[in-house]
Amino acid sequence: MELFSEEYFMTKALDEAKKAFELGEVPVGAIVVCNEYIVAKAHNSTEQLHDVTAHAEIIAITAAANYLQSKYLKQCTLYVTLEPCIMCAGALKWAQIGKIVYGAVDEKNGFMTVGKSILHPQTKLSYGVLENDCSKLLTSFFKSKRFSSLI
Repeated sequence: MELFSEEYFMTKALDEAKKAFELGEVPVGAIVVCNEYIVAKAHNSTEQLHDVTAHAEIIAITAAANYLQSKYLKQCTLYVTLEPCIMCAGALKWAQIGKIVYGAVDEKNGFMTVGKSILHPQTKLSYGVLENDCSKLLTSFFKSKRFSSLI
């Protein structure tokens, strides 16, 4: 795996997703990269924080904005293991994120159900990066939840 490739950074986002899995959260991880430097890491925390808006992307946006002392993330790339939802895509639009890279597609709740026009017009998009790894983690999580509800 090439250093600083999309796969390299998605692996870092997957590390965050695995943390969420261990905490009983839906395993979605996100990182924000600026000039090949990770400026923010986050994972879903909706259960721990009792907050439906505590998605990995939202937490990562806030952390990156605080670190960079700017509400705009034009020079940054968000790597996230699952296609962002409409709420997160709206936040990414307002942050004017430079690029979004996601792994697994979310056919039910992903922002692409309404189309790319929800993003800032200058935001670039890449998807399907380590899609199988990202999907397997999510599938494993939901299978374990279904199994534990049968016991």
